[in-house]
Amino acid sequence: MPPRGHLRTSIADAGFRRLFAVRLLGQFGDGIFQASLAGVVLFNPERQAHAADVAAGFAVVLIPYSVIGPFAGVLLDRWRRQRVLVWANLLRTAWIAVVAVEIAAGVSGVAFYASALVIVSISRFVLSALSASLPHVVSPDNLVTVNALSTTVGGITATIGGAAAIGVRSIIGSSGGDYAMLSLAAGLTYLIAASPGRGFDADALGPDDTERERRETVSEVARGLVAGARYLRAHRAAFAALSAIAVHRVAYGVTVVCTLLLYRNYFHSSGVLRAGLGGLAQVVGAVAIGGGIAALVTPAAARRFGYVSWPALLLLVGAAVQIGLGLPYRLSLLLLDALVLGFVAQGIKICVDTIVQRDIDDAYRGRVFAIYDAIFNVTLVVAAVLTAAVLPQNGHSPTSVVVIGVAYALTAVGYRHWAGSRLSPALAQTTG
Repeated sequence: MPPRGHLRTSIADAGFRRLFAVRLLGQFGDGIFQASLAGVVLFNPERQAHAADVAAGFAVVLIPYSVIGPFAGVLLDRWRRQRVLVWANLLRTAWIAVVAVEIAAGVSGVAFYASALVIVSISRFVLSALSASLPHVVSPDNLVTVNALSTTVGGITATIGGAAAIGVRSIIGSSGGDYAMLSLAAGLTYLIAASPGRGFDADALGPDDTERERRETVSEVARGLVAGARYLRAHRAAFAALSAIAVHRVAYGVTVVCTLLLYRNYFHSSGVLRAGLGGLAQVVGAVAIGGGIAALVTPAAARRFGYVSWPALLLLVGAAVQIGLGLPYRLSLLLLDALVLGFVAQGIKICVDTIVQRDIDDAYRGRVFAIYDAIFNVTLVVAAVLTAAVLPQNGHSPTSVVVIGVAYALTAVGYRHWAGSRLSPALAQTTG
């Protein structure tokens, strides 16, 4: 079946459309919320953002969830995922009101980051539930196509949400009260996102053949997590894919943190190319465009070249543009660099998502996707800490650009060599 047929078949399914609606509404709210946080934490004119500030923010928000996330995955393999999609959205709607009050009151430090952590954790929990639910409404042959559509359009929707928040901010102002109002707008989208999930029967999204009604003790959850990790380690295709994306995320994360610092402390606006929060919005837009192109190209490319060769090729492309476009430190070239790296990152993620979904049984899928999310978070914190420890406060470091480019290339070669013999023929080879 051609890629267009895969997409047409999936969209025709009402279950997929409902999951898609939950994702788009939630990620639109995520974009609004993240823009309000960036404005409060990084682009407040009354404070200077340093690498250590960025690292501390990532650590406080992401490390706790990296510990909680895998335990949440065990719950995804126990709780009805349909209930998760409804109640998690209602919960983050209520909690975002708390964050809005803190923003308006000028609360900062650990207390504020802890409150933001709740929203971030619930959002990641919802995304894990959506990924674990997808195989219940989409056939295995269509997974790569709907992963491309769901994750990429979801990312673009988050970008649109962030851009909308920045646009509204330019009109209403940048006081604490203004950012609090933006956060409340995100809460409204979370409330609406709870509605599509109610259209599913309670058992429609799994998990299958599990004791859903059992109460779990902490030790039982821990044993379940260990079992999920052992299961993952024994499934070499998924293990190799997650290992490769972990290395990629560290390198990509250093670029992200440097970009934040460059736009905050190094660049100056030049014509339509902006510094500050407006310029960062342009970068995010370029990344979203690159991700959108990846969504169009990756399904056919992955079927044609395989789920190892295509990500390896993307990593080589990332190595070339990281050095070629990143070293001049020009706003125009950096936007093009962001577009290509967005293409690379999204194309890799689509392939890894599909490998995990097809290689992991449903009884373990929630745990593995939660571990996957934890890897994303830990690697970003590692990148932020590395940046704070060894790079200048303005983010300008030609050496780091070269090192990241080399890391992309080595990861490409290593993944192609290590994983090529570990995927099933249906994933490693051309599938038409």
